[in-house]
Amino acid sequence: MKTTLQIKLLPDEAQRSALKETMQVFNDACNAIAEIAFKEKCASKFALQKLVYEDVRKQFGLSAQLTIRAIAKVVEAYKRDKSKPCFFKPTGAVVYDQRILSFKGLDKASLVTMQGRLSIPIQMGQYQRVQWHRAKGQADLVQVNGTFFLLVVIDTPEAPPIDPSSFIGVDLGIAKVATDSDGESFCGSTVERVRQRLQSRGTRSAKRHLKRIRRKEAQFRRNQNHVISKRLVEKAKDTGRGMALEELKHIRERTTVNGTEIR
Repeated sequence: MKTTLQIKLLPDEAQRSALKETMQVFNDACNAIAEIAFKEKCASKFALQKLVYEDVRKQFGLSAQLTIRAIAKVVEAYKRDKSKPCFFKPTGAVVYDQRILSFKGLDKASLVTMQGRLSIPIQMGQYQRVQWHRAKGQADLVQVNGTFFLLVVIDTPEAPPIDPSSFIGVDLGIAKVATDSDGESFCGSTVERVRQRLQSRGTRSAKRHLKRIRRKEAQFRRNQNHVISKRLVEKAKDTGRGMALEELKHIRERTTVNGTEIR
């Protein structure tokens, strides 16, 4: 089973600038490669490499292996949809492998950038430290809200399947995200409470605050749903039971408000 470890980078200002430059140049190169891949209808990494390798290195100044990784990234994207050229954002992921990325214990990562190879401090949690021996030195460099991370894919053994003796029924909702058949509720009302309090004020500062939290709301909800789903799964595992979710198909046709059917 594939699992992704998120490792936080702690670059100084010069290193941050080098990472940003590398990310932008890498994705600019991907866009140039994508135009040729679409024009030539080429989805073969080796054939595309023959077409673009030398020109990309001269035009963008990428290292040999970063150029190879850019070609591979384009090929993977092009294979998913050959009907149109691929486009890569300036902050798209930079793909690293063992030749251009290495780790110095649990404290530093050494990455090839447009400014040469840099040794950058890293930060990881206890779970990442326990699983670190499974890392193979391959990772994606990403930027999230101005912070750089390495997403390291590892192989983890799959847990043996269990033969459940019974099942936990789970009903899904909004204020109460989930309620199981044991009567335990898993609430997700934090966002709603903050929103209602700010909306009730109606002041300019409250409206500004609402606008700010709206940007983070989707991310917060995803994290909240992830935490609740993990708690439900752990509860089922600990009690040797399976899980049965509420049937949501055709829910709009089955739901009524004040006696009026929703369509």
